[in-house]
Amino acid sequence: MTGERNSKIYLSESEDFSTVQAFGKRVETTVRFTTDPRDIGWVKENIPCQTACPAGTNIPAYIRSIVEERYGRSYELNRMANVLPGVLGRICSRPCEAECRHGWPGNGEPVAICHLKRVASDNKSSSHRINESLFTPSGKRVAVVGAGPAGIAAAYDLTTLGHDVTIYEREENPGGMLNYGIPAFRLPRDVIDVEIRNAVRLGVELKTGVAVGTRKEDVKLKDLRKKFDAVLLSTGCMAAIHLPLRTSGNVKDPARDIDGVEYGLDFLLEMHRGVEKKVGKRVAVVGAGFTALDCARVAYRLGAEEVTIHLRTTEEYIPVTKEELFECKRENINILGLRTPVELLTHENGSLKGVRFTQNRLGGWRANGRRLAIPIEGSEFDIECDTLLIAIGQKTVNDYLDEPLELDRWNCVKINDKGMTSRKGVFAAGDYVGGPSTVIQSVGHGREIALKMDSWLMGRVRRKKVVKVESVENPLRERSYDFIPLQEMPTAPIKDRDGDMIEEVEKGLELEAAAEEAKRCYLCYLKYEIDVDNCIYCRACIEVAPRNCIKLVEGVNINKDGTYGLLREAKEWNKTGAIWVDNNECIRCGACYMVCPTHCISITKNEMFYQNISGTDASAKKGDKP
Repeated sequence: MTGERNSKIYLSESEDFSTVQAFGKRVETTVRFTTDPRDIGWVKENIPCQTACPAGTNIPAYIRSIVEERYGRSYELNRMANVLPGVLGRICSRPCEAECRHGWPGNGEPVAICHLKRVASDNKSSSHRINESLFTPSGKRVAVVGAGPAGIAAAYDLTTLGHDVTIYEREENPGGMLNYGIPAFRLPRDVIDVEIRNAVRLGVELKTGVAVGTRKEDVKLKDLRKKFDAVLLSTGCMAAIHLPLRTSGNVKDPARDIDGVEYGLDFLLEMHRGVEKKVGKRVAVVGAGFTALDCARVAYRLGAEEVTIHLRTTEEYIPVTKEELFECKRENINILGLRTPVELLTHENGSLKGVRFTQNRLGGWRANGRRLAIPIEGSEFDIECDTLLIAIGQKTVNDYLDEPLELDRWNCVKINDKGMTSRKGVFAAGDYVGGPSTVIQSVGHGREIALKMDSWLMGRVRRKKVVKVESVENPLRERSYDFIPLQEMPTAPIKDRDGDMIEEVEKGLELEAAAEEAKRCYLCYLKYEIDVDNCIYCRACIEVAPRNCIKLVEGVNINKDGTYGLLREAKEWNKTGAIWVDNNECIRCGACYMVCPTHCISITKNEMFYQNISGTDASAKKGDKP
């Protein structure tokens, strides 16, 4: 595929077609598709936000579309990678922002990538038409068990690949934890409904209120294997993790047997199923993730006078966004660290009286990148409360299947490099495979497994990753954009939140603020290259560069996988082999491009995306036939 070229015409999204003559401005550019390891490696290395995104979202491109006020195009660029842009624009865990080059030391705050995703979703035209890349019908049938993010993402991709897909969902509404774990004030239900409807509208048969399991009324896995060509299990983490606590009397599970104690997961699930939930005046939440914070914020809205979240370490080391912590504190929720619950205190009637904690100190680093909490001997203390919500994590459940699968040492289902479990034709994706993760991780894994399923079903690879290289005529950024401050997200007043489970807290960026925020993006997909054959080594580009981004080099190392390695900088002119743009330092301001007297500097857009492979493509990789 390297070197293949075709021609592409861009049209303005606001082009007026009311008259025959109004064709608008057309720009014809050369587009090249490549699988060269150097090009693929460049994208992975130089677009850190996209590399960090589990779904591989083309972040610079969709942000640039917002600057151009092409909101529909921005939404589609999102949807190509993650099928739920409006959802993820609200509740994504934002691994991209942690890697954003704008947030590197000396560069300021990371770009608000997640908020801009929502801007595209909220501001696309009401008549926006969703674009699909479809294969002809394959004649293959696939069953997906679980309509959470992984299942929906996989079902969507499998449908576009031409397969007939049926989803079995035990709840009355699809969405999994989107609908049943995340409160509406963080994620409005109409947003979920629209995006799931768009994902299944191509012909997915969605069967809600139908469970797959061992009960008499359940659909059996063995029957699905007979009826379908392949089965995908994406049931997520269905059970709360038990917290071992000392109690008085013969209590096996405090969350089941003591009045006033609940698992946070069950608390939210039941509330979203329509069960009326109540809490006491003093609510304690034990846990350090989004579920714990959601439980605390729900308790505040249910009328609790005092809500406290208790952490084993400190808030600097818990896997939630700073914005969520800030909103908790604005809602008068206390966050207390360095404590581990060890015992439940009860009244004479057996109801909850309080929790006994032991004080911790911070230890070293755990394998997952978080800090150890080391209990201090003799430091126990008591906290009185009326309600305790335990939200320390979730785990997968496997005993619901009538056909056992091979499990790993964490009691999660084991899959091979094709995404298949120990039973032929049965695949697994999302949290059901790796344990609790995030929505964006589930979406990304669901898409990954869907492609592997397609290759297995069809006996060859039909959709693969390539780099699209497209020339750019002029710089797309200005140096002044670097000094635009982070645009803050407007939120609902605190006085309007008490007792309101529906009103969304984050209101979304106004378009003027969104445009300013989008300009901050370094557009890391832009590659500035110097043609060494035409360069006259005048150093004009080096002198005008605002950073140490253009360097004299002896050469560039090539890694074993074919990607570019380290630059070997030259200290003397007689050892200089080229003038090279260091993309780690480049801020895409275009100063070098504008000053070059020989026009030897070129700009290209380099975008990673999936390309469909026709059946006659000689480069199509053969897979294992089912």
